[in-house]
Amino acid sequence: MRNGKKLGYICKYTPVELLEALGYEMVRLDETAAAFPTADALLHPNVCSYAKAVLESSSAAFTGENALCGILLTTCCDSIRRLYDRLRTEYPDRFFYLLDIPRQSNEFAGKLYARQIRDMLLTLSAADPGSFSPADAEDALQQFLSEQEKNCRPEEPTPDAPLKIGLMGARIPTQVRTLLTERNVEILFDLTCNGMTRELLPQNITEETDASPLSGYAFRLLNQFPCMRMTKASGRSLLTDGFTDRLDGILYHTIKFCDNFSFEYADFKRTLSVPILQIETDYTGLFAGQLSTRLDAFLEELSAKKSLPHKSFQIGSAKGDQPMYALGIDSGSTSTNSVLLNEKKEILACEIIRTGAKSTESASRILEMTCKSANISKDDLCCIVSTGYGRVSIPFASKNVTEISCHGKGAHFLNPAVRTILDIGGQDSKAIRLNEKGDVVDFVMNDKCAAGTGRFLEAMARSLEVDIDALGPLSLQSKETVEISSMCTVFAESEVISLIAQNKETADIARGVHTAIAKKSIGMLRKVGLEETLMMTGGVAKNAGVVAVLEELLHTKLFLPGEPQIVGALGAALYALETLFSG
Repeated sequence: MRNGKKLGYICKYTPVELLEALGYEMVRLDETAAAFPTADALLHPNVCSYAKAVLESSSAAFTGENALCGILLTTCCDSIRRLYDRLRTEYPDRFFYLLDIPRQSNEFAGKLYARQIRDMLLTLSAADPGSFSPADAEDALQQFLSEQEKNCRPEEPTPDAPLKIGLMGARIPTQVRTLLTERNVEILFDLTCNGMTRELLPQNITEETDASPLSGYAFRLLNQFPCMRMTKASGRSLLTDGFTDRLDGILYHTIKFCDNFSFEYADFKRTLSVPILQIETDYTGLFAGQLSTRLDAFLEELSAKKSLPHKSFQIGSAKGDQPMYALGIDSGSTSTNSVLLNEKKEILACEIIRTGAKSTESASRILEMTCKSANISKDDLCCIVSTGYGRVSIPFASKNVTEISCHGKGAHFLNPAVRTILDIGGQDSKAIRLNEKGDVVDFVMNDKCAAGTGRFLEAMARSLEVDIDALGPLSLQSKETVEISSMCTVFAESEVISLIAQNKETADIARGVHTAIAKKSIGMLRKVGLEETLMMTGGVAKNAGVVAVLEELLHTKLFLPGEPQIVGALGAALYALETLFSG
């Protein structure tokens, strides 16, 4: 049976198989939106970003040849309830139904949910005359149940995937799965809200006594791996016990304004022994670059733990008695840095320039400058490794490695005692924890805005009419405590202007700015586990005021490299040498 009509759905408790048996093409809604101009006008600003994305994209979803005839929603949270109300108002000619899912998963709950599904079918049949009858529904369900074992066969695992991870948390955008597939990662399980892993649909239930196929099917739906709203949610972490021999790590996804999953992540982070990475998205699709860096760094961390071999890349000749030159280029948001090493790991040259409008051009320019400083030709380079946000945009690089791994590698080379790194650059900040071998064991990033970064300091210096290089020494002259409550660049700038109007001393305001940055940074450090010795890298490490406040609040001395901005490039150059010697 096939009627050619499409129904959208959002939740794994939706009776997808039954509706497909009735001829509907079921479309899971997990697309992102560029922005939320419509949703922000029609919904509360703090409503779940996913609900906003569904509303924002609904206009396109209900037009064209592949238009949806309606959407099935569930009572999973208040945001979806508000979405249901708004969709019915905005699109009165479409079919919308809100399935009320029981929180329990016992026999009575199965009967209750079967009644909900039956009411939904009657409503859908009335809204779509001639599409199916109640008898059709019973026959279709019976056929599905008899063929379930054949139709619900688990997907074949990726045979050559070096890393295997599990997905947990809130519903996850398609882009995330795509990024993992592109990196040849095998997803062992997907237990997010919309992870429709129907091979997990229980088939050996003994508690059901109702002879009705629909009640049995509803009971099985409710006995999937529980979502956060179910009463059995407390045992969600136990599932990983069955994968300990295969699972390398867990990717835990949260959505902006969806706090339940953030609480669960914090608990998992504390109790699970497997490495776990949290990523938060707002369903705008504007997180691709940030997400790519986090994922790559996490996969590099897992690879180091498994001691997976690196692929060998080689440029030019590096054989015999000829010298070997390895170049690392850190293409950051505000500066592009380079380090040139020889086979003895001696630094022959290093450069720092502004990135400018095009990362590719700045990388080419610094390549020329570095070779000129070392008095060598580009053809003498045996390997080039790029890192930083612009790492994938450098066509002449042999390979690219994330700045997380490169900072760890560079910091360990400069001081093997370092266990924690605080890197504050132009537009992002990172806290990284290393083990005794210099491998990254945990990290957090803050790159959603410029709060607490070099750009933030530039804006504050501009408001104070002070040169950015003089801001640090100036704050050391402070005599009165001044609080800056907001880390948002715009709001903090307003606070600074207000303090200026109150005739507060410039040095006191500068120290207040630095204290705000330090407190935010310490929060990040504590998330990864603050262990001595602590190194600070990045351009902000040159700010004596920030360093002084950090040392005061942490009650410890920071290790500052001679040139804090080249640590990432140094790590990239070291990776380049390792690549050569492993080839």
